[in-house]
Amino acid sequence: MAGLEVPTWDPQTALLIGAILVEAFVLYVGYGGLEKLLGPRLMAFLVGGESSAE
Repeated sequence: MAGLEVPTWDPQTALLIGAILVEAFVLYVGYGGLEKLLGPRLMAFLVGGESSAE
């Protein structure tokens, strides 16, 4: 039957997909940490404090 075949996985393809997922997770966590660390300071610099940003 057409369309019901199970595709075979090349180990290199699976490794590439895994590496991309790990990289995406690391970037997500890294940029989140940078935003928490530098966000308030950047907002204070740009708009003169967090209270005026509300």
